Amino acid sequence: MGVLQKAVASLIAAGAATMVVPAGAENYPTHPVRILAGPPGTLTESAARQVGQRLSERWGKPVVVENRATNTVATGAAAQAPADGYTLVMSDRTALAAFPSLQKALGYDPLKDLVPITRVAVAAMVLVAHPSVPAATLREFIEYSKKQPGMVDFATAGPATAPHLANEMLRLMTGINVQSIQYKGSGAAQLAILGGEPKVGFVLASNTWSLVSAGKLKAYAVTTGRRFSGAPEIPTASEAGLPGFESLYWIGMLAPARTPGTLVNRLNRDIVEIVQTQALQAAFLVQGAETAPSTPEEFAAFIQRETTKLNREIELTGVRVN
Repeated sequence: MGVLQKAVASLIAAGAATMVVPAGAENYPTHPVRILAGPPGTLTESAARQVGQRLSERWGKPVVVENRATNTVATGAAAQAPADGYTLVMSDRTALAAFPSLQKALGYDPLKDLVPITRVAVAAMVLVAHPSVPAATLREFIEYSKKQPGMVDFATAGPATAPHLANEMLRLMTGINVQSIQYKGSGAAQLAILGGEPKVGFVLASNTWSLVSAGKLKAYAVTTGRRFSGAPEIPTASEAGLPGFESLYWIGMLAPARTPGTLVNRLNRDIVEIVQTQALQAAFLVQGAETAPSTPEEFAAFIQRETTKLNREIELTGVRVN
């Protein structure tokens, strides 16, 4: 290589180094940041907007939320984005821990193509029923279902979603013979239950408490290990007659793999501080969720544990997606 070629190569290398340094520097961000999320009305999308607004205020730069058709699509797009800190994703349990076991051609590997920043929140799911169902408690509902094998329809939020897997685990643990009817999201499933056909299902807790208080839905149990602070009067599934039954829905922020560690730590610090504020805690509680920030390492280990757990549930229940 001649002197001129060496000089050009050195300039190119220096330019490349200059391009990646600002990502981890204290002057980040220097231009708008985007957060990919699921469709409007989902917990991931709402969380992305709430966190994004406060990041924008903190940084003095726009933070734009871009919706995708599903959380899985948003996660896949983030996995393909440049690792420069300007594309983040608010993803969830389904996209990070369930679907990778079900779809080999998913297009991304959460543990290889993404780097966790922080878990953001854990949401309660609640087993609800239309008022016409003649059962006041979970135990009574199980007995009611056993007397009508194959005649009780369950609404779920779609194949392999947290409500669907909770439904299948309930069926497996109790021996009840119920049918799953798939809807596009927990909100759609809840609307179907309100209409009385199907009459039962696990739904995310957002917008559920007011319907229960108004007598439009019955609430049998929450799926968390302890009672949900937003509705402490509703027992856990373990308390209601299913010892050991626990199923969490959770969301968190991630970035493309190879995002500089200094930048991941900076993002973790800023997002965790925002999530820990009383304003955000109150906002999530209204949506049936509790904030649950973590370090990047803790979130990575959590995703791995949840993946292992969901792999087992998928194997036991035989859940599949088209």
